[in-house]
Amino acid sequence: MREALALALGERRTVRRLGDQGLQVGAVGLGTMGMTIAYGPTDDESSIATIRRAYELGVTLFDTAERYGLGTGSNEQLLGRAVKDFRDEIVIATKFGFDMADPTMVGTDSRPEHIREVTENSLRYLGTDHIDVLYQHRVDPDAPIEDVAGTVGELIAEGKVRYFGLSEAGPDIIRRAHAVHPVSVLQTEYSVFECAVEAEVLPVVRELGIGFVPYSPLGRGFLTSTVKPAAEYPADDMRRFDDRWQPGNFEKNPAAIRELTALADSKGIAVTQLALAWLLAQGDDIVPIPGTRSPERLAENVASADVELTPVDLARVAELLPHGSAGSRYSEAMMPTW
Repeated sequence: MREALALALGERRTVRRLGDQGLQVGAVGLGTMGMTIAYGPTDDESSIATIRRAYELGVTLFDTAERYGLGTGSNEQLLGRAVKDFRDEIVIATKFGFDMADPTMVGTDSRPEHIREVTENSLRYLGTDHIDVLYQHRVDPDAPIEDVAGTVGELIAEGKVRYFGLSEAGPDIIRRAHAVHPVSVLQTEYSVFECAVEAEVLPVVRELGIGFVPYSPLGRGFLTSTVKPAAEYPADDMRRFDDRWQPGNFEKNPAAIRELTALADSKGIAVTQLALAWLLAQGDDIVPIPGTRSPERLAENVASADVELTPVDLARVAELLPHGSAGSRYSEAMMPTW
């Protein structure tokens, strides 16, 4: 498998290393959450076509999770069907850590026995004999991170998992986990709109040789569609409840988007490409995973790896969004704590 993956990567776009444990992927990955939840009506056939097109364009990192199927496995099954013909040429990342029986959808469960249960389910849903990256989706305050790291380490020793990842973990958790079993990659929200990780998290992962995967790199839709106030989104669209779309914040964010779009226009690129290129310019250890259900949008996203931003461009972005977006990225109940 590793020889096939190395060959495939060698023929594709720029390859980036995520951490010091050997994980390598293309510069832009694909997040699949929106293919089953959070952004309105979905279409499996269109999503499968988008995943397969991503592979054709050189994407090798595909991101899913137990939670994206709301405990049914639907998102992992979708991804598994889409990649079955080239599974050994890509990297599949999935996640455990939520209590899917919790009706509030915010409860966590990273007990060792639950990690193993979710892992076995994920292997079955994905139709594979191993998971390339297994993330703890959210830190569980009731499960010592040392036990979590030890359990994932056992799964790696058994050949069911290749690399250990964390999501939305702070410096102390990262250090404690890494001391038990090497963490290959951390996944946390990061974009021109959300830069909190720059202060404390990025320095720690770089000190420890851990790669970084930004999710929601396009501001959860601020840069990919006609922006509307929260009340105009349907009840099954997370933007209806996102603080950044609420009155008071909503009016401020589109103004920055207009300025970013003008900068992108001056370079002959899409504003989404500008945002992804900005992330890629923050370090060679960063691989964003924008989500889309559109093959056309996907091609734009992947091409952002070829965009070069000048120091003047980067300074202009910092001037436009010195503190990120107006509004918090999650409700108080959902906000991760570092």
